[in-house]
Amino acid sequence: PGRPLKPTLVSPLKLPKRSMRTVEGRAALIHALAHIEFNAINLALDAIWRFDGLPEKYYIDWLKVASEEAKHFSLLNAHLNTLGFAYGDFAGHDSLWEMVDRTKGCVLARMALVPRTMEARGLDALPALRAKLAQALQDEIGHVLVGNNWFNWLCIQRSLVPIETYDALALQYAAPKPRAPFNLDARREAGFSEAELVLLNA
Repeated sequence: PGRPLKPTLVSPLKLPKRSMRTVEGRAALIHALAHIEFNAINLALDAIWRFDGLPEKYYIDWLKVASEEAKHFSLLNAHLNTLGFAYGDFAGHDSLWEMVDRTKGCVLARMALVPRTMEARGLDALPALRAKLAQALQDEIGHVLVGNNWFNWLCIQRSLVPIETYDALALQYAAPKPRAPFNLDARREAGFSEAELVLLNA
């Protein structure tokens, strides 16, 4: 299995807690998820090459797991890049891989203690994680709403048409063009008009 030089591996207790209200805090959470997925790729591939003499379906199953985990890792790392970070920028913990190493001599122990114990913890953590991410999204919606409210207020004060004014400012300041896919429901909550949402896909 490939073990990169980064991230630095520390005890789970030594991982700093970061606020979801900051970009760095949200990036640290995405990084933690990416780290889990990266380890899961290695875990699946280790399960294939380390243990021989099992039914063909065993190897097919774990190869499928590795492929899915690689896709998850790639998506998370790509999102991390949009926040200005990359995999390896934050510390990670090694508790999952420690159990993989401990069970390297027994496939039964591996199946019992890695997917059914260590990875099953993720099933329990998902509701809380989803709530954290939902809170971060709500915070972002609120931030964008404040900007929208004040942009529209300034347009009214100056007798400007908001859509035309936005287009002119985006051109003047070379703002990046928004790219699909768009979370239209979140954008509505954040104060974008239906006319503006229609123009996103124009």
